[in-house]
Amino acid sequence: MKNLDIDALIDDRRTRIIVCCGAGGVGKTTTAAALGVRAAERGRDVVVLTVDPARRLAQSLGLSELDNSPRKIQGVEGEGELHAMMLDMKRTFDEIIEAHSDPDRAKLILANPFYQSLSSSFSGTQEYMAMEKLGQLHRSHAWDLIIVDTPPSRNALDFLDAPERMGRFLDGRFIRLLLAPAKAGGRIGMKVFTAGFSMVTGAVTKVLGGQLLKDVSTFVTAFDTVFGGFRERAEKTYELLKSPGTAFLVVAAPEPDALREATYFVDRLNSERMPLAGLVVNRMAMSAAHSLSSARSAAAAEMLSERGDHPLTASLLRLHAERMQLAARQERLRDHFAAANPTVPVTTVPAQAEDVHDLDGLRVIGAAMATSGQGSI
Repeated sequence: MKNLDIDALIDDRRTRIIVCCGAGGVGKTTTAAALGVRAAERGRDVVVLTVDPARRLAQSLGLSELDNSPRKIQGVEGEGELHAMMLDMKRTFDEIIEAHSDPDRAKLILANPFYQSLSSSFSGTQEYMAMEKLGQLHRSHAWDLIIVDTPPSRNALDFLDAPERMGRFLDGRFIRLLLAPAKAGGRIGMKVFTAGFSMVTGAVTKVLGGQLLKDVSTFVTAFDTVFGGFRERAEKTYELLKSPGTAFLVVAAPEPDALREATYFVDRLNSERMPLAGLVVNRMAMSAAHSLSSARSAAAAEMLSERGDHPLTASLLRLHAERMQLAARQERLRDHFAAANPTVPVTTVPAQAEDVHDLDGLRVIGAAMATSGQGSI
C-alpha cells in the first residue's frame, strides 16, 4: 500500500488548494479542519471553506457559528494563521451582482422576485457559488492555502460541472429569447422582440403565469451585462482545480459502502483529470501489536466462563477479541481498496474516544494523518 505523506503535501508551497470530498458521515469536515490547523501551525496562512450547510466545521473549531466572511481562529500556535468560513449561497450571488453591476442595475436585480428565487434555490446555484467563492479567495492572495470541504454526498463533485451547467443555462433558447430586445437595442429591437415573443407569450403565460414571466424578462434584461463574466470565471476556476497547485483528498470510513463511494470519487476525479493526492480513511480500529490474538482471547474468555471464574476478566477478553476482529476486518477493506487502486496513496486515522470539538482534538487528528502516512501507525 502506498502511503500518503500529509506533511509533505501541506508543506509544499506549490500546493495552494486542497479539496476534501467524500460521502456523508465519514469525518470529511473534521479532516478539512484538522488539515487547516496542522498547516497553519506549520507556517501556512490557511482558510478553510465549507460548502456543507451544516455547522460541523464551526463545531469542530469550537465556534458557535460561521458565515460567508472568513473568521480568524484564535489559539493556533506557530507562525501561520487559520481562518474559516461557511458558504452562504445567496450572499455570494448578491456580492457578484454588486461587484459587477452599476448601483442602479444591482438594485433592480437584487429586488427582482425571479432573482431572489434563483439565488436561493435554483438547481446548481450552490455548486456554481462554490466555484465563485473559491475563485474569489484565490484571487485575493490573502492566503497561501485554501482548503475546501465539499457537501457530504455523491453530488459533492457537482461543482466541477458548474461551468458547463452555467453555459447551458446562458445559452438556452428561452434565455436567448428573453435577451433579444436587450441585444437588439432601441425601438427596433423591441419591435422585433414583440413580434416574435407575442407568438409564444400566450402559451408560456399559461404555464408560468403572467407576473412570473414579466419578472423573468425584467431580470434577464437587467442581468445581461453580468452574464458574460459568470461562465468565464467558472471556467478559470475549473482550470485552477486541474492545475498542479491543487490536490484532491478523498475521505472515507473503513466500511464497505463508504469505500465504494470513495472508489466512485476516485474514478470521477481521474476521468476529469483532477490532481488526486490520496485517500484518508477515518475511524480505524487500530490493532496494536498484541501477543494475545483474537482467537486466544476468545478461547480464554470461554474457559473462564465455563469455570465460573473471574467474570470481569472474561468480559474484557471478549471485548479485546471483538476489537481485534473489527480491526482485522477494517484493514482488509482498506487493503482491498488499495489493491484495486494501487496508484492512490492512503493514510489512516484511528477512531477517537470522543467527538472532536476543539483545536486540541484537531491536532490529534492531524498528527495521526501525518504519522500514519509515514508508515508508523
